[in-house]
Amino acid sequence: MTAATEGTVRFASLHERLFFRALRIRLVEERIAALYPSDAIQSPVHLSVGQEAVAVGACEALAPEDLVFGSYRSHAFYLAKGGDLGAMLAELFGKATGCGGGKAGSMHLAAPEVGFMGSSAIVASTIPHAVGAALATKRLGRRRLVMAVFGDGATEEGVYHESLNFAALHRLPVLFLCENNGLAVHSTLAARQAYRIAAHAEAYGVPATRCEAGWDFDEVHRVVLAAVTAVRRGEGPRLVECRTYRWLEHVGIAEDFDAGYRTRADFEAWQARDPLVRESALVARFAPAIRAEIAAAEASAAASPWPAPDDLLTDVA
Repeated sequence: MTAATEGTVRFASLHERLFFRALRIRLVEERIAALYPSDAIQSPVHLSVGQEAVAVGACEALAPEDLVFGSYRSHAFYLAKGGDLGAMLAELFGKATGCGGGKAGSMHLAAPEVGFMGSSAIVASTIPHAVGAALATKRLGRRRLVMAVFGDGATEEGVYHESLNFAALHRLPVLFLCENNGLAVHSTLAARQAYRIAAHAEAYGVPATRCEAGWDFDEVHRVVLAAVTAVRRGEGPRLVECRTYRWLEHVGIAEDFDAGYRTRADFEAWQARDPLVRESALVARFAPAIRAEIAAAEASAAASPWPAPDDLLTDVA
C-alpha cells in the first residue's frame, strides 16, 4: 500500500520513487514540527528528520504481507510501510479517528492492515514481539518475513540479546534492522558501548551487514534486499546496521547543538550528502502534490471528533 498521491506521479526510476517517499515523510514531519507549538499535537514527538532513507529503502525490500515492528521513533516506518497519513495525524491530534483511537499518541502508532504491527515507548520492547511473530510464521508454514526496527541504544537491553539468540537458535525468518544514529538521548555510542553492533550479532550466529551510507535510500535498499533475500531462502535471521543521523533533538522539534554532545559541523556533513537537500529539482517536482495531501489529511484530522468518555477503557488490556 502506498500514498494516494503516489498514484498520480510518474517515476522514471526506483530512485525517483524512493525519493518521493522519503520527501513525503520529511514534509509530513516538518508540518508536525510547525504544528507542535500550537498544542494541536497531543503527545510528545520523536521525529525522524534525517533518517527517512533507512525507512523507505528498507520497506521497499519487503513484500506487502511482511510485518514490521517499530520503535518510538516510528513515523517514517509507519508511512513507508503504507500506514494511512490521515489516521496518523488524527492520532497525534488525539482524535477518535486516529490509528489508536486518539489514545496511543506518536510513540504507539500501528497499522496492522498494512503490516506495521506497532511501536512502543519502551526501548527494545517490540524486538521480542517481532521474534515471536517470526516463530509463528515459521510454525504455520507461511512465507512472510518479519522486520524488527530499533535504535543503537536498544542493543544494550537484555531482551535484544535474548531475541538474537532465540532467533538464531530456531533459524527464524526475522530481519533485525538497527538505525544507528550514534545517540541515546545525549549519550554518544563511544560512551555506552564496548562492542560493535554488527560484529556482536555474528557472535550469536546472526550474519550482519553494515550500511555506512544511511542517507542514501538506494544503498539502504540494496543492502536490506540482500539480507531479505537470504532470510527468504530459509537461511535464518540477518541483521543490518544502518548508520544514520537525526537532525533534531531526541524528543521535540528543536535543534540541540548547544547541549554540547554533538556539533553543528557533524550535522552539516550529513546534510551535505542528503538527496532531499541536494536534488532540488525533484523536490520542486514532487512537493506540491505531497503538500496538498498533507493539508487534506490535517484538515480531516482537525475536523474529526474527540474520543467520547465511554471510550476511555476500550481497547485497554
